[in-house]
Amino acid sequence: MIRHRRLALIDMGTNTFHLLIVELPEASHAAPKTLLSTKAGVKLGEGGVSKGELQPAAMDRALHTLQGFKEEIELHQVTEVRATATSAVRVARNGREFVQRVFEETGIRVDVIDGAREAELIAYGIRQAVPLGTTRHLLMDIGGGSVEFIIADADTIFWKQSFEIGGQRLLDQFFRHDPLLPSDITDEQAYLAISLAPLTVAVQQYQPTVLVGSSGTFDTLADMHMARLGKPRLTSPPPATPLSPESFYESYHLFRTLDNAGRRALPGMLPMRADMIVVASVLIDYVLQTYGLTQIIASAYALKEGMLAEMLG
Repeated sequence: MIRHRRLALIDMGTNTFHLLIVELPEASHAAPKTLLSTKAGVKLGEGGVSKGELQPAAMDRALHTLQGFKEEIELHQVTEVRATATSAVRVARNGREFVQRVFEETGIRVDVIDGAREAELIAYGIRQAVPLGTTRHLLMDIGGGSVEFIIADADTIFWKQSFEIGGQRLLDQFFRHDPLLPSDITDEQAYLAISLAPLTVAVQQYQPTVLVGSSGTFDTLADMHMARLGKPRLTSPPPATPLSPESFYESYHLFRTLDNAGRRALPGMLPMRADMIVVASVLIDYVLQTYGLTQIIASAYALKEGMLAEMLG
């Protein structure tokens, strides 16, 4: 018999779906116990996010993944399920139809959240992994559909905004050659300079000094960094991994000079990220160079951990 409350948190991202199942102990001061943390490369936005419409094959992949999540939820005798969908679903003309189909086929009710809410939850999640203290940090979450930027310390969110310039969108627009040509990179940088103008104003006002990155690209950069140190990837990675700019730029050089086969062969690389990480790293380079940031931390926690933190008060 299950004595404690069990929660399942589902983050339906544009590229990757995440499932976190935790058990809450009876003592309010005790930490929740993680029973399962898993993810699946769904690519919900593939072929459609830039067009504003989810494609049939992508929706089928999503439903198949959620059926598997549902089996895990039932196996773990979960008492409460929270599921959120982000950029790919909120901008899609057929997003509501997809959410209804998810409920009809899995029984999972999906909350489609806006960009400001997404940024807020990401900030809550990162705070569980990285002790921000009184230093103002620039938090950055690169999703497939959107990128969230938050300027925060341990107590205050000073500014936040979601930009619809995620990895899949950048891939559709700027991944014209493999490897990228210098002109591809220059075009993306010019696009970012215009798109991120509000961020530039916020950085000038609040002057963050450290970049904290979360989600897939930063997970892979951390895995590659640890592989270079001769340390194997852990099943449960640490909540936070410091990355030197030198480590990032060593990876970035490889992304720009190798083709897909070469990138897939890199230690620490997940094959599903071998293309998107190229355009995402152009974005990271732009942020580092434009805002003069010299410290990088990769956070293993993001939206789903933020959901949990908020629920626990």
